[in-house]
Amino acid sequence: MSLQSWLPSWPSHRREEEGPFAELHKQMDELFDDWARTMRAPVAARRETGVLRPMIDVSETDDAFKIIAELPGVEEKDIDVTVSDDRLTIKAEKHKETEEKGEHFHRMERSYGTFERTMTLPRGVDTENVDAEMKNGTLTVTIPKTQSMKEHTRKIQVKKSD
Repeated sequence: MSLQSWLPSWPSHRREEEGPFAELHKQMDELFDDWARTMRAPVAARRETGVLRPMIDVSETDDAFKIIAELPGVEEKDIDVTVSDDRLTIKAEKHKETEEKGEHFHRMERSYGTFERTMTLPRGVDTENVDAEMKNGTLTVTIPKTQSMKEHTRKIQVKKSD
């Protein structure tokens, strides 16, 4: 007796191109395909059509906002941080070339990727004194708060309701 005789017989999984759910089925397939594709690459180097998608953390202290972006393999000279009105833009470009020569082979690989992220800054930050520092593949952008922003910030007590 074969194993298949124990399994239930399922209808064909052939998708009909017509029908009320054909477009939904197609979109669901694409969603899961995209998810599976991103899970195969490390988070800091996920790429789609040559665009890096690094992790970014945003935090706030009493004096400033900090944005930390993981950019392993990117050099300081390939990073562009700009402030325009109430927008902060971080652009980076990664170039990697490896060459290996042996007695009977020569292999050369190149990879390139770009990254651009624009964020809207909150009102009351000092855009004239934004600082950016790159260390060990991590970019830290510090955006200081103005004195008026610090003065107009107050803690709200959260009460327990009955």
